[in-house]
Amino acid sequence: MAELEDWPVVLELLPVGWEQAGRSSGAVKRLRGFSSIEALLHTLLLHVGCGWSLRETAVQAKLAGIADVSDVTLLNRLRDAELWLRHLCQQLWQEGGVSLQPALGGRAVRVLDATVVREPGRTGSQWRIHYSLRLPSLECDSFKLTPNHGKGSAERFGHFVFEPGELVLADAGYCHPAGIAAVVEQQADVCVRLNPHALPLYDEQGEPFSVTTAVAGLLRAGQAAEWPVEVRSGTQRIAGRVCAIRKSEAAINQARRRLREKLKSGKSMSEQTWQYAQYVMVFTTLPRQEATVRQVLECYRLRWQIELAFKRLKSLLHIDQLPTWTERGSRSWLYSHLILALLCDDLSQDFLESSP
Repeated sequence: MAELEDWPVVLELLPVGWEQAGRSSGAVKRLRGFSSIEALLHTLLLHVGCGWSLRETAVQAKLAGIADVSDVTLLNRLRDAELWLRHLCQQLWQEGGVSLQPALGGRAVRVLDATVVREPGRTGSQWRIHYSLRLPSLECDSFKLTPNHGKGSAERFGHFVFEPGELVLADAGYCHPAGIAAVVEQQADVCVRLNPHALPLYDEQGEPFSVTTAVAGLLRAGQAAEWPVEVRSGTQRIAGRVCAIRKSEAAINQARRRLREKLKSGKSMSEQTWQYAQYVMVFTTLPRQEATVRQVLECYRLRWQIELAFKRLKSLLHIDQLPTWTERGSRSWLYSHLILALLCDDLSQDFLESSP
């Protein structure tokens, strides 16, 4: 079978020290039923990569001479491997080496996002993956799994720890005064897609800032402008800028089509929402002397990379359908899929380099 024959190729792409990581993480306390640590990892990746049930994986592994275990034992090994699989994900991202240089020299830049995944069945639980990528390397420096509902599950900056001087790029789901204040408290800066409904702004005189009035002056496609504003969170006053650019007519029409689809589903749209569809608007705490409005907007464009990563995971490896019912099992299954996605990236790069 191709799934078994291709294993030596996959093995060559695993990060250095992956076996030792299995021992130090506690994933491998004993190898009862498995001939080696390699056999254990091979069996786990067959389970998630081939879409086999635990029972079918156990049968196939026995027929191939890889392992002789029951489906229950395999499930327990999957749960125990969570920290090991997470470590492998982090190592593979670090070894990816994709170059994507931000427009700002000397700044450490991170991109944040989250995506929802679901267990199978109509009543299957939903989970949310919170993800952080560093630019220009696209390495993952933070990965967190939470339930999709309840306290601490929403997209928020509080899921991450920031270093002084970092620039954090995030979408409108993170655009809240308390979250922005939390980043600034750690001496980092933000560049976040503006949601005027969730982020009240004030001008230099302390009066409410009208985003609608400001962007109305952008009449030509590609015309950009910025306005100094202030965000308030409790007693904190955070200085920043609104940077905006008018979209092309094609992009505006596409955005309005998406809004019309939402209307069909019963959602209501304000007049301001229709107007905002004509622009890309971000709020940033970056000082004007450090980054022009064009540099800010160019830097924000890099955030789409993390969205593409999630789309690959869902469309190619079906990460949006969890086959397990326990929290530990679900996390391990997700980490395994991330490993496969990163290995697929490595394999595709090798193919492109050698193919005529």
